[in-house]
Amino acid sequence: MTKKITKAVFPAAGMGTRFLPATKASPKEMLPIVDKPLIQYAAEEAIAAGITDLIFIIGRTKRAIADHFDKAYELEVELETRGKTKVLEELRAMLPLNVHYIFIRQAEALGLGHAVLCAEPAINNEPFAVILADDLIDAEPGALSQMTALYAQQQCSLVGVQNVERDETSSYGIVATAPQAERLHKVTRIVEKPKPEVAPSTLAVVGRYVLTPRIFHHLKHLPRGAGGEIQLTDAIEALLADEPVLAYEFIGKRYDCGSKAGYVEATVEYALKHPEISEEISRYLKARFCQQ
Repeated sequence: MTKKITKAVFPAAGMGTRFLPATKASPKEMLPIVDKPLIQYAAEEAIAAGITDLIFIIGRTKRAIADHFDKAYELEVELETRGKTKVLEELRAMLPLNVHYIFIRQAEALGLGHAVLCAEPAINNEPFAVILADDLIDAEPGALSQMTALYAQQQCSLVGVQNVERDETSSYGIVATAPQAERLHKVTRIVEKPKPEVAPSTLAVVGRYVLTPRIFHHLKHLPRGAGGEIQLTDAIEALLADEPVLAYEFIGKRYDCGSKAGYVEATVEYALKHPEISEEISRYLKARFCQQ
């Protein structure tokens, strides 16, 4: 029986230490790209892919994420009173009636694998997606839409990948693969943050997954890996013994918003195509760099 992906997990309990002090009291997932926080871009990508259950794994200091996706009655009344119809419509569009928002507390930050494991009660033994909000992917259709369409054909776990420079492999999970089709590879091995000289390839796993519920078995039985954390990479490596896992080179531009440089780059690029400010920002940049 062909199964459809209707659930997505958003791990959002990390400390965001690379953006301190900005993330001291506010989650990194709430950092804005122009006028929307990263977590909203991720949610919109999921909804566009047909996801109806959005499962957020949050920590003790991440209440702002739940508040962001809650209905703001007082704000809506104020906007309606002031006649700000367009803004009000945009605000209400954030909460489609067919979408459910689920928030699960990760009591202790024990890694990405542990965050995914926290979502098990809400998954109900179904295939599901995982989206890392700080990997912002500009694509049409969205990267997750591409992957859920591929899952409908292949009915197996998928990891989103892109080629990186060899000297960057130590920052990623790197896959060894066998060719399957255009932009699609069968994963034979996955290694967490290998040194460049021993990396099996330059195909890096970046922030998008579609996983079968079998992954939970491995997450429960894994020993803790690097940093004393439960690594999702290790669980996917173990999953290879049970079923095929495919690596998909998605079509789109990825911005690593977990780094300051990537975050600023994304802000500039999204500002340049924002209907309200694109011309103003374009003029500023031209004037700024013509002075040099």
